[in-house]
Amino acid sequence: MNWILEPWPWYISGPLIATTMAALLFVGKNFGMSSNLRTVCAVLGAGRSCDFFDFDWRGQRWNLFVIAGAVIGGFVAMHYLSDNPIPQINPEVTAQLKQKGFESAGSSYLPNELFGNHAFSSVKNIVLLLGGGFLVGFGARYAGGCTSGHAISGLSNLQLPSLIAVAGFFIGGLIMVHVIFPFIF
Repeated sequence: MNWILEPWPWYISGPLIATTMAALLFVGKNFGMSSNLRTVCAVLGAGRSCDFFDFDWRGQRWNLFVIAGAVIGGFVAMHYLSDNPIPQINPEVTAQLKQKGFESAGSSYLPNELFGNHAFSSVKNIVLLLGGGFLVGFGARYAGGCTSGHAISGLSNLQLPSLIAVAGFFIGGLIMVHVIFPFIF
């Protein structure tokens, strides 16, 4: 079991991703997670009130299994295949985060200050979570897909819009971390 507990090297995980993408390309499918929200909304009947959700979701049923697999796989990995679920963070980063008020840095998987139940008692955190969720959801739909869809599926199809989107994701992430994040916290 030790081999499954350690992070897999690129020469194992890379070919597995490439094989998955080749299989999806062979059957004419594209990989991505954000489109699943549209499919779930269509399954639940949102197409009756909004044309965006009025489509034949049965053709996307296979992608719902991807969501289920991600959730089940994440649960199994976290609870049964992880020796230490807390990520190893550079001590300098941990010290910087603690200076900004993130006392759980280096001792929990997610910052409790943002994702703990007490985060919902702060108006600032609620605004950040709702605003961030809206921007991510809107951005994924506006860009025609999410980071996984563009970076894995779009780039493997050699699509220029996906290359532009992925560059935008990285630039946006850098701006967030180095410019906006210090003002928020």
